[in-house]
Amino acid sequence: MSTLTYPEVGATRLGPLPDGYHHLHHRVAVGRGRADLEAAGAAVTGWHMHRTSGARVRASTARAEPGTSVQVSIGLGPFRFAAPCEVVWTAYEKERIGFAYGTRHRHPERGEECFVVELADDGTVWFTVLAFSRPARWYSRVAGPLVPVLQRWYARRLGTTLGRIVSES
Repeated sequence: MSTLTYPEVGATRLGPLPDGYHHLHHRVAVGRGRADLEAAGAAVTGWHMHRTSGARVRASTARAEPGTSVQVSIGLGPFRFAAPCEVVWTAYEKERIGFAYGTRHRHPERGEECFVVELADDGTVWFTVLAFSRPARWYSRVAGPLVPVLQRWYARRLGTTLGRIVSES
């Protein structure tokens, strides 16, 4: 029995993103060449990118693997929001590294989000966040149009953080 809260499991890997959800697509260059791809891939799949961005991450494995339980929390003090997730797919390929997690019970949203780095033919290393979500809790419904704004802000923050990690490696 799946603990995920949405039926379209894996849609961020194969597409298209399902109707009836807010869609997010953020892409940014974070480096150049194979060494930067490897550094970025390790930071993404080993939770370093999320942690360095200011999120708290508790994961059942040291790196993303299908079935890994993950809890990401952001905020301060009583305004900290926990987001229980499960890794639904991973990519440890020659020119593509990343994973997606899906929402579990008590997550403020319903849906899936992936974090992937890819080495393009011209040597650029691209970081992509692709997601679909809709409110699952009363407070995310009340927040309404603010939620997608916060999601875009967080995706940009992750890209900036990953670019910094790669440049320091």
